[in-house]
Amino acid sequence: MEYQNPQPVAVPGAGPLATGLPAVTHLAGGRTVISDAAVAKVAGIAARSVPGVYSLGSGPSRALGAIRDAVGSSDHAAGVRVEVGETQVAVDIDLVAVYGTPLHALADQIRAAVYSAVEELVGLQVIEVNVEINDVYVPGPAKPAAPVEVRPTREPLQ
Repeated sequence: MEYQNPQPVAVPGAGPLATGLPAVTHLAGGRTVISDAAVAKVAGIAARSVPGVYSLGSGPSRALGAIRDAVGSSDHAAGVRVEVGETQVAVDIDLVAVYGTPLHALADQIRAAVYSAVEELVGLQVIEVNVEINDVYVPGPAKPAAPVEVRPTREPLQ
């Protein structure tokens, strides 16, 4: 995604002497390029921050993510696909929810988090966030605490 950004540029030392603030003297030309991967990463981090999201991605991508986690790397964009235009973006998110979380409410919270993060951090208008819940994580039964073996202490011989 390429964005022409005619922003005013502050020129140091050109401001009013009384305030010491720089003055805006001209418009800067140039372009800003934000990759699809960067937008997907922002959306993925926002989605993961919502309570009730166990993981992002479908089965194969989660397996690859587990391998990445084992070697100390992580893919924040796993399970996220974006279509980026000049000023707008559409986001698709695949995820696994935690059992007991109301799924429609979870999807709404994810949408709100992604809309906010992408519009604020990337500066693109989000036109839609599609959420696909592929699975529900059910934690296994809690393991009982192992009995602690107490060994009698022996009195020192005198």
